[in-house]
Amino acid sequence: MKILVTGSAGFIGFHLTKKLLERGDVVVGIDNINNYYDVNLKYARLAETGIDKVAENWNKPIASTKYPNYNFIRMNLEDKDAIKNLVLNEQFDNICHLAAQAGVRYSLENPYAYIDSNIVGFLNILEAARDNNIKHLVYASSSSVYGGNTKMPLSTADSVDHPISLYAATKKSNELMAHVYSHLFNIPTTGLRFFTVYGPWGRPDMALFLFTKSILENRPIQVFNYGNMTRDFTFINDIIEGVIKVIDKPAKPTIDANPDPSSSNIAPYKVYNIGNSNPVKLLDYIEAIENELGKKAIKEFLPMQPGDVPYTEADVSDLVRDFGYKPTTKVQDGIREFIKWYKQFYNID
Repeated sequence: MKILVTGSAGFIGFHLTKKLLERGDVVVGIDNINNYYDVNLKYARLAETGIDKVAENWNKPIASTKYPNYNFIRMNLEDKDAIKNLVLNEQFDNICHLAAQAGVRYSLENPYAYIDSNIVGFLNILEAARDNNIKHLVYASSSSVYGGNTKMPLSTADSVDHPISLYAATKKSNELMAHVYSHLFNIPTTGLRFFTVYGPWGRPDMALFLFTKSILENRPIQVFNYGNMTRDFTFINDIIEGVIKVIDKPAKPTIDANPDPSSSNIAPYKVYNIGNSNPVKLLDYIEAIENELGKKAIKEFLPMQPGDVPYTEADVSDLVRDFGYKPTTKVQDGIREFIKWYKQFYNID
């Protein structure tokens, strides 16, 4: 299978690319390598897949020195012509679209970046899929689309009409845009609402990375909502397993006369949650990090940040029904894997 992976220097994109290459798929990865967080980490991920720093050049394919079935191109999603020509020339079977401007909190500071990347960029991907007979477009949505919803667990059967961040609004928009293109042009699309992904090679702006770094450096960690937060932390390996199962099974219209919002009887369209379904209190998560590091955190308790929610829990019943699969990694095991990677990557004894 020939697959385009957007965001292939990102956290989830890197892990997905590696797994697809290992199973023998032909992959072209694209990423703009922006400076939302440390670009050296992005280049290090690329190096793990045999792409050297020449990747700093724009719109030029770089062949992997490790995987003969992999090429990487530094490219902007907003570059309509570059995206269109890439998909036309490569004739992909599937697209897995993971590139986006991430981060709920950053969307309060730089809203235009989210519209450019997450709306305009996604439209360019949809248009390219429309013109080139793509068999399945899988794209990253987010648990943040649930916004103000308070009924738990959060289900894809529920309405998601009350986002509380621009980031969430762009992800909800992606789901709506995907349905339109599925309906009008018969492109199978599947959206994946990821729940708080963590693990080795993770993002430096995420809690596990921030907490680990601060504890090791004897600096205070910021604990929002005074610690009254609960998250459905989901380990990266579980996420990747789910993404690949979904890629291999294109969406189809449901035969249900009154489908819930996650499916459609007029389009090959589906949305799934991918979460651990085992929410963990933030203070317990911090304690697990402390236990693994053998060191106590200095906690700075702060109010809830704008755009954030106090509790998430994924209902993955349709994922279990359609794929016989659900994430299973225990948080303590996932944290152990992350800290092992972190110490090795940053040469910490």
